[in-house]
Parts: sequence; structure tokens; C-alpha cells
Amino acid sequence: MKQMIFLLFILAVGCSSTRNKANDDTVVTSSEKTDSIPACILEKIEMFKSEARQNPPRKVYSYVYKGQKVYYVTPPCCDFFSELFDSNCVLIANPDGGFTGRGDGKLPDFLSARTEEKLVWEDTRKQ
Repeated sequence: MKQMIFLLFILAVGCSSTRNKANDDTVVTSSEKTDSIPACILEKIEMFKSEARQNPPRKVYSYVYKGQKVYYVTPPCCDFFSELFDSNCVLIANPDGGFTGRGDGKLPDFLSARTEEKLVWEDTRKQ
């Protein structure tokens, strides 16, 4: 029991993050102009900017999956699900992450079938 509590403590400490308001630099890549990114995705990015920086830093990628443009949001920390949204910000699935690393199982082929990866945004603020 003590080992389990210690493990949970270590995970919580590892997932903790700090916010440095003096260094609020974030990147929206030039490979995809912000006017082509759906407003709902831009709103999510603004929300991430207002939150504490995560470890590892949050990122948003766009892909083409089965002919559809989708947006993949990396998880905020260990054992959380990633999120995959369509261009209307409807959550399609959680393709990876979680305790098993396999997500929610709804799109088991996403990681192998996705194409045209573009980094839309990454949090480059310093810890």
C-alpha cells in the first residue's frame, strides 16, 4: 500500500507544471495559416495558453484521416488520453494515451493511417 501511495505521489509530482507569465511565447506554425485553422481549434489553443504549461508541453497537429482533416491534441501529462477532433471540434476519439497507451480503442488504425502531419501549435513557454 505504501508503495502505491509513493508511486501516485511520484506521478503527481512528475505531472505538475508551472506557469511563467514573463515568458508566454507560443508558436502557431507558418505551414498552416491561422485563418485555415477552425475557430474552435484556435479557441482550444488560447485556452491552453491560459493554463499552466504542461510537461510534456501541449501540441496540436493536423492530419488527414480517411479523407477528413482532423486535429490531434497531445495529452497534458502521463496516462491521460490524447484527443482527436474534426474541423467542428467534435471529439472523434482518444487515439492513444491512458493507462494502456492505446486510447479509448475507437480508432485503432489512426496512428498508422493518418497522413499529412502538420504541427499547428506547440507550447514553447519555459518551465
